[in-house]
Amino acid sequence: MNNFLSPAAALVLVLVLTGCAHRPGTLAKRTGDEIVVAGQLFHTGTKVVTWMDPGGYDAYRTERRFAPYEQSSWAKTQEAKVDYKDPARYGLRFARLSPQEIERFRGGGWDLPTLQRVVDQFVIHYDVCGIAKQCFNILHDHRGLSVHFMLDLDGTIYQTLDLKERAYHATTSNHRSVGIEIANMGAYGPNDTKTLEQWYARNAKGETIITVPEKLGDPLIRTIGFVGKPARPDTVRGVIQGQDLVQYDLTPEQYAALIKLTAALHKIFPKIKLDYPRGADGKLLPQKLPDDQLTTYEGVLGHYHIQTNKTDPGPAFDWDKVLDGARKLVR
Repeated sequence: MNNFLSPAAALVLVLVLTGCAHRPGTLAKRTGDEIVVAGQLFHTGTKVVTWMDPGGYDAYRTERRFAPYEQSSWAKTQEAKVDYKDPARYGLRFARLSPQEIERFRGGGWDLPTLQRVVDQFVIHYDVCGIAKQCFNILHDHRGLSVHFMLDLDGTIYQTLDLKERAYHATTSNHRSVGIEIANMGAYGPNDTKTLEQWYARNAKGETIITVPEKLGDPLIRTIGFVGKPARPDTVRGVIQGQDLVQYDLTPEQYAALIKLTAALHKIFPKIKLDYPRGADGKLLPQKLPDDQLTTYEGVLGHYHIQTNKTDPGPAFDWDKVLDGARKLVR
């Protein structure tokens, strides 16, 4: 038997022993489920498209994504007299940093332990845009805002910024939170459902399906031929912020992806506890958290828990499905 290594095998062994297992110029591939946190990749177990991927949405760009290219620059955007004045739609999470840390991180080079100390909330929104494409259009091109994640109808998660960044999505919680906008047309009064009627219809089988209006053009949903259906076929009614509201549920694909993302965020940021704000009765709090409680709250919460003028993620959002599912994955 020949006990000598071939030249190729010997080279591999030398590279491994010397700490140079990867030859210069070797392609390192993502598997497609990773999110980016302080420059590092973390698996989620579900489809993620980052701002660096083809077809992604890049909140670092200063130009308008959906304006004609020749009119999209920041200079042309100012000429168009948009309502926002800052070309950056994100900022530094400085509120919980010392002056020395601000100087260290202002260039972007966060370390993970400090970020884990700062981030302790995961804020859930519905986008009232219906699809991720339109959500980014409204936030980035028209309002000068941002959010870390968008969740499309087919369960695809889009990450627009590294989680080290302070996205502009939840006012007083921006410095300490991660935010997600879920493609859903939102909640309305029982006698004000005209918008819902434009987006939801019954097919020949009597199933409730989501119908994206033609005026939005190609919805850019990544799953070819996807037809979204709410997890429950009828509207769900409930009271948020004292308002009687009706809303169609998320799609099963959205729930499946959100459960995995929530579990991943809890593992990465242990201060994001797998629970939601509760009232004195121990049940989900259907209104804004009092300021003193919001200041100390660590966990998953809705936009309406932060601001009195918000009702998202609405009465149809199944908190227990998401949190119970995330707890099971973590265990």
